Amino acid sequence: MNPRAQIRMLPDGRRLHMNDGPIDLIVEAFGDPEEVRQAYRAAGARFVTVLDELCGELDYLRQQARKNGGLPSGVIAGRMAMAVRPYVEGTFITPMAAVAGAVAEEILAAMTAAAELSRAYVNDGGDIALHLTPGEHFVIGLVERPDRPSLFGTATLEFSEPVRGIATSGWRGRSFSLGIADAVTVLAKTAAMADAAATIVANAVDLPGHPNVQRVRARELAPDNDLGDLPVTQAVGGLSVKEIERALQAGAAVAESLATEGLLHATALNVQGFTKIVGAPMRLTGSEGKVHALASANTIEVSAHA
Repeated sequence: MNPRAQIRMLPDGRRLHMNDGPIDLIVEAFGDPEEVRQAYRAAGARFVTVLDELCGELDYLRQQARKNGGLPSGVIAGRMAMAVRPYVEGTFITPMAAVAGAVAEEILAAMTAAAELSRAYVNDGGDIALHLTPGEHFVIGLVERPDRPSLFGTATLEFSEPVRGIATSGWRGRSFSLGIADAVTVLAKTAAMADAAATIVANAVDLPGHPNVQRVRARELAPDNDLGDLPVTQAVGGLSVKEIERALQAGAAVAESLATEGLLHATALNVQGFTKIVGAPMRLTGSEGKVHALASANTIEVSAHA
């Protein structure tokens, strides 16, 4: 029995809210009412085990990932390790970069194993695992920054799209970032893959050494975090349009490389009201006047509680 976990239906009677320490999920399933109830029971049963399972392997998960390193024993931790493995030779990254997406995937897997659902999602603070069946779709809202949602459009994800995971990273988010992106949202095959890729791309959206960017060693903010002495962004002052474009282009170059490798499907990079899109085209509707430096392809961002 886990006395910490809190599980309740939200007032709308449709969505399930589950919280345990740093893990905070919004879950919604669609289908026959009895199947939905079974899915929610399964989600709750799996959820109460997640945090203790992860804490049992925390030393491994906070270490720098290695290409030929061994895998942890837990299913979620193993999914995290595999999601970050493609990046270990080019940058510092730990399995913690994929924790939210991996947790969302695991809860969704428990739901779909227990019930027949037409569609469902598990939203872990904006990192989302999706389930779709033929003929179903999700309409997703796009926001420029997660701390002050500003919807600038919506996108439609169809069953036929190869996207089942969405994740957002940036210096304004709940985790540390090495870059200056307000938000980088990635669409990928899985939520854990999207989570890892969003971290990598957000770190690349940067202006190294810029005097208007305030950075602090991660250890000074959270002594036990996985980034140690790496400088994480704490504030970004005013930037010129040329500087914003340079930072966005640096991130876009990394995103394009990851898309070529199949590590992401599409991504939206946001800095101070400017957005750059990289990746496969997708139907997008919204207030295009608020979207600047927009490439020909389109993608989406999801608010924290879609």
